[in-house]
Amino acid sequence: MSADSFSAEDVALFLQDNPSFFRDHAHVFAELRVPHPNETRAISLGERQIMTLRARTKDLEWKLSGLLQNATGNERISHTLTDWCCRLLAEDDYRQIPGHIVRSLSDMFDLPSIALRLWDVPRLQDSEFTEDVTDAIREYARALTKPYCGPLAGQEPAGWLGTPPASLAIIALRTDNNTEPMGLLVLGSDDPEHFSVDMGTVFLDTINRLASASLSRLRLPPGPEAA
Repeated sequence: MSADSFSAEDVALFLQDNPSFFRDHAHVFAELRVPHPNETRAISLGERQIMTLRARTKDLEWKLSGLLQNATGNERISHTLTDWCCRLLAEDDYRQIPGHIVRSLSDMFDLPSIALRLWDVPRLQDSEFTEDVTDAIREYARALTKPYCGPLAGQEPAGWLGTPPASLAIIALRTDNNTEPMGLLVLGSDDPEHFSVDMGTVFLDTINRLASASLSRLRLPPGPEAA
């Protein structure tokens, strides 16, 4: 094979197959010059390796910073949900729970519009929280096995909100995955990216479990103990 027939791939394969080459020819390694990635001058191979390692280190620092930021945000949300759970547990008047859920979620997560609708709740009759519940809404809730997150996209429950949101989350309220839903919780945002299609739903699932557990008190038959 002549020198002219060597390709870049041939050279790369030769160096991979002969890791001792630069040890046996140390002068080649020391004198080898390669183009600078951002300038027109040439630099040594060792300097080029150092630049590559620095770039990788900087990239890892950015990734670590992002992970720390996400962890801090998740911790803050976790504490917020814990405080919310404590408030729900401390509420003695079951009739105040639906309104408390709407107001507290709006305050905690700075959401401009939240709607809650319930059905099959004997302890909550003739309430704003039981209005405008159609058969289509109930069927929609049954089919909603995980929270919907994304654009308005003609979602009927969004009509309960005061103004059309740029993005929204819809949660079917049920105590576990195998029970019939008892309602829908709709969270609206002015930010089109706030509730995105590809976002995680861990905290929304937690909201569902806490809200459903508290609201399940409304499913008990009315009686003296309900006061």
